Amino acid sequence: MFKTKKTRTETTPAEAAAGRNCSSAEVARLSGVSLRQLQWWDEKKVVSPRHEGHRRVYSPAEVIEITVIAELRRKGFSLQKIRKVLRFLDKEMGRRVADLLSGETEMHLLTDGKNIYLEDKAERVIDIMKGARQPMFLVCVSDQARRITLGQRKPVRAETGAARKRAAL
Repeated sequence: MFKTKKTRTETTPAEAAAGRNCSSAEVARLSGVSLRQLQWWDEKKVVSPRHEGHRRVYSPAEVIEITVIAELRRKGFSLQKIRKVLRFLDKEMGRRVADLLSGETEMHLLTDGKNIYLEDKAERVIDIMKGARQPMFLVCVSDQARRITLGQRKPVRAETGAARKRAAL
């Protein structure tokens, strides 16, 4: 008659750092996007995880991609521009994911919507921003990887504003 709810297993920081795959619920919690948004991105082939029956299973690289996408969406990027960024990330970041998850590398993604840069040196990031003719958007990919390994989710703006109000009282 009624199906019982299965117990959910949470990703521990050690498992995530070891490259353990994540469920949709874990990815949604880490990235701050809804389960429906993840489903839509899968349907539109933005990020297509592996399927195990009806479950979606995300690799650590896909989780980083989703957190970067979520950050760019919060900054107002269109899905078309995000696809361009993802193609760039697939080419450039594939071999660097292990370094990111281990915390060995600092990596920053910079874009103005047309040009995309993936830099691991702070001096180079500053040079790109100084020489830009348009506003540049910066996403710290290393922070996204740390969020995965630590199991933290990024607070939504409303939460940070509410926390400030409480602290002021």
